[in-house]
Amino acid sequence: MSDGLAGAGSRPMMTRDAAITRLTAVGAPYELVEVDVGGRPCRWFAGAPDTLRDLYAEASSSAEFFVYDDERITYEQAWSRAGAIAGLLIGGYGVAPGDRVAISMRNYPEWALSFMAITSIGAVAVALNAHWQPDEMLYGLEDSGAKVLFADRERIDLLARCDHLPAGMGVLAVRADELPVACARHLDEALIGQAGQTGRARDMPEVPIGPDDLATILYTSGSTGHPKGAASTHRNVLAAIMSWEFDAAVGRLALGIGPAEPSPQPSALLGVPLFHATGSHAVFLQAFREQRRLVSMFRWDVAVAAELIERERIDRFVAPAAMSGDLVEYARGSDRDLSSLAAIGGGGAPRAPEQVRNIDDELGDAAPITGWGMTETNAIGTGIAGPAYVERPESSGRASILLDLRVVDDAGNEQPTGERGELLVRGTSVIAGYWNRPDANADTFVDGWLRTGDVAFLDDEGFLFIVDRIKDLVIRGGENIGCGAVEAALLEHPAVVEASVYGVPDQRLGEEVGATVFARGHVDADDLRAFLADRLARFEVPRFITIETDPLPRTASGKILKRSLREAAVDRQE
Repeated sequence: MSDGLAGAGSRPMMTRDAAITRLTAVGAPYELVEVDVGGRPCRWFAGAPDTLRDLYAEASSSAEFFVYDDERITYEQAWSRAGAIAGLLIGGYGVAPGDRVAISMRNYPEWALSFMAITSIGAVAVALNAHWQPDEMLYGLEDSGAKVLFADRERIDLLARCDHLPAGMGVLAVRADELPVACARHLDEALIGQAGQTGRARDMPEVPIGPDDLATILYTSGSTGHPKGAASTHRNVLAAIMSWEFDAAVGRLALGIGPAEPSPQPSALLGVPLFHATGSHAVFLQAFREQRRLVSMFRWDVAVAAELIERERIDRFVAPAAMSGDLVEYARGSDRDLSSLAAIGGGGAPRAPEQVRNIDDELGDAAPITGWGMTETNAIGTGIAGPAYVERPESSGRASILLDLRVVDDAGNEQPTGERGELLVRGTSVIAGYWNRPDANADTFVDGWLRTGDVAFLDDEGFLFIVDRIKDLVIRGGENIGCGAVEAALLEHPAVVEASVYGVPDQRLGEEVGATVFARGHVDADDLRAFLADRLARFEVPRFITIETDPLPRTASGKILKRSLREAAVDRQE
């Protein structure tokens, strides 16, 4: 996803290719070199930080870093507090390089601080979906083998509902009064105790880390079964951070725009969850090299967002189409001053072309921006912004400089320009693999290429267009929902004999979850939703449920005719 481009009226001063050549030349700020990544040669920026720890340390300054309600933390303070947490993890819990430490909470400052601490001492930060139900949360903890969990009050309460907890796991509670879990300690109290023992709890411990050591595990929903843990190295994650920075530099150079003024400090609104790569990478981690102030929200509320944009002079907002669409609609009827916005980024789901034009029309100089990426690519992939995006609102842009794209047919043959096929991607930001899932690795990686499950084509200028999905997924407001997992939950109901789950188009969220079930006995849609409430995250529970009293239609080979059921459901909503 590109950033930093001016609005649709700007005219290029040089071509994009010329700007790329100048910026990547030997001795240039983004000089490209070849490095070995997982046994394959990949492109890399010679001047990039080696590790996330280096990213944080180099950013330490008196500039504001994180704002939440009336709390304000500078970059120096964040580095110091992260050092205290790191000392606690090592001294109080014996966390060593390679150990997994999980985070499950809202976008509190402690999310960012604990992530910094974990990845600065060679441990692996496991970002758990804060919307998960107890059994999903327990699965993530057990699958990752987390040694410690950082959790807020709501997640502590969920943890207390689990029938058991992983043996030996420590829990550090954030912003929680009661601790219904025996192994939990208040983080603040634990830090005080650790400081009393060491006297130097705020110094970041010195732990050797390499660029190709694992840094993160982010869980992503597949088409069937449990979510898969996408494991990334420091270099994988930094590839995304540096690629966005590079794209912004290319855009500025092409338009003849000089370096940003040192004041006022750039700022971003953090309205998307940090457990998603969009929030953790495109907003949180990208802030460090830019010295960007992050203004975090408790939950998404467009009126609060507009108030924060006006008060904090926010210039950047990255969010799924549903949220940016909310802001466009709010701007039409509000007298809030949103003129500070320079860029409205997208992620997680495509925008409708009309929304792209509305951003350009309704939000003044704010350039609409989007891109295609996956958890498996650390959210980077392609990017498009400003005039190019307004002209091609259905495109996801051109490939990152560190990635290669190809489109293949069912036999794996590369498709010519304009022809549809499955999109494959390879390069420096692609994950090291799925945690504990050799079967998924075998299915997903082919000769170094990652199979995305997206049907796409490339035009003659290299712009990517996503047109369909191969995988059985619903993408609701940027959340990937595996249809198979929802079907399995429905089939646990004693009255449900067959179930088919699919996506129903929705103007705001992109898709809503729909389901058609064959049931025996008396059961209605509300009964099924109540039944699913303890089995699925709230966003996974179908909004549209059709109950049939006859078996669902099937093909000659016995497969349920999901496409026809989906079409019938769409017709009922029109």
